[in-house]
This record gives sequence, C-alpha cells and structure tokens, in this order.
Amino acid sequence: MKWQQFCDKGWCAFGPDQATADWARHAHQAGMAALKDPANAEWLQCEGTWFIGVDALPNDSSGQLPGGPALAGPAIEFIRTHLGAIPPLHRAQVSSVFPGYPRPRPGEGEAALRYRIKRDAAHVDGVKMYGEHRRRKVEEPHAWVLGLPLNQASADASPLVVWEGSHNIMRRAFAAAFGDTPRSSWADVDVTDAYTAARAEVFETCPRVTVSAKPGEAYLMHRLCLHGVAPWGEGASAPEEGRMIAYFRPELADWTNRNTGWLA
Repeated sequence: MKWQQFCDKGWCAFGPDQATADWARHAHQAGMAALKDPANAEWLQCEGTWFIGVDALPNDSSGQLPGGPALAGPAIEFIRTHLGAIPPLHRAQVSSVFPGYPRPRPGEGEAALRYRIKRDAAHVDGVKMYGEHRRRKVEEPHAWVLGLPLNQASADASPLVVWEGSHNIMRRAFAAAFGDTPRSSWADVDVTDAYTAARAEVFETCPRVTVSAKPGEAYLMHRLCLHGVAPWGEGASAPEEGRMIAYFRPELADWTNRNTGWLA
C-alpha cells in the first residue's frame, strides 16, 4: 500500500518506530549543537525565522552519527526494497523554523516573498537558479528526499507541504524540456519555462497537503515532487530550537540514465 501511495501521490509516511526514534534522539542533540555553532551562522536566514542548516549534521555516509545508533527503521527498509541500495549519504540538513516564518531572505523582492507566503516557496529539489535573469537548470538531481523529525512541534508549526501527484506532471515537463537534447548535455538545458508552466498546472490540479510528524516517524518524497514549507501558524508551538527536521537527499549517480536516472 505504501509503495502504491508513493507511486501515485509522490510521498508516504512511516512510524512510529523505535529505531527511528533512537536515531532522532541522538540527531536532535547534534542538531542543537549545529544550531548554536557560530560556524553555521550563515544558515540562519529569513530574518532569523529559518535555519537552513545544509550539511549541519556530522553523520557518516551511512547516516550514523558519532556515538549514535545506525540510521534504520521502516523508511530505510522501504527505500532498500523499492528504490535500491542506499547511496552514500551526505551530511544531513537540519531545517529549523521559528515563529514569524516567512520573512524575506537577503536579496528577495516582494514577489519572491509573496510566493514564499502564498505558495509555500514550492519547488523541486535540485532545480537551481542561475544568472541575473533568474533562469533555472537541473544542477543537483536527487535520488529521493527523506524527512526525519527531531522534536515535537504542533501540526501548524510550518509543516512540510506536498502537492500530491505533482511528480508525474513534473516528469512530463522536464522530459519535454530536455526533448532531443543528448543526455550528456541535460545539465546545460534551460528548464525555466517548462518548470514554471508545470508548477502552475500543479497548483491548479494537485491537492495541497500538509505533512507533520513526530520523532520516531518519517516521511519519504519522490525526487520530482513539488513541495515547500507552510507559514508559521498563528497559534503554532514548538520548543526553543524551533520545528526541527533532518533531511537526507542524496545526489543521484548517473542521473541521465534511461532506466535508473532522474526521469526514470
């Protein structure tokens, strides 16, 4: 059933699970340290309402933290069963959101802030902006996106937002954008227009759902799923460190491969 949901809706949830909770408990301690580390000050953005925390956890390539338990649980088993071997993992992101989110990031104009507020800053991971004209290319194609909550927060404390079924629309759009371009040159293709049109179609046709979870639970998103972060709810609550989630999004090797690549 979870596999069918993942295929149809582009995401699925897991838990609660003791192994996942054990990992999350240890990762929460490391996340708190990362949040307080002056070396990570650049990641506190949106006027102090979002700690982006890229590569903030000191885990190894298996996801294990120093002195902590292995990264394990139903989500990991699901990935191994349905999506193949776990690739070498990057240092996980620690995403903490605070009351008042969103505020503008440095350099963001009014239109970008409105999009952050009204459309949850919806995006597909790995589609990066470049140049003064804000065009887009696929620069960091991921295998999947795994979210692991690290603390307790209310369901309206800037939860993840997913547009169910959006991965199918996005796949068609990117395939059309790449067209007859040799696969070796896909990274050079400007996908801006196709991406923008596909997002508009998603907003019109796909259900917008919010996803909140507790430590010991997890959720997995398809790599092409349009997703974002909701504004902080008026009555939302979270600990002092904000709503904290760890994310793994390993890059996909040989991403243009016809059978196993980004659009497969």
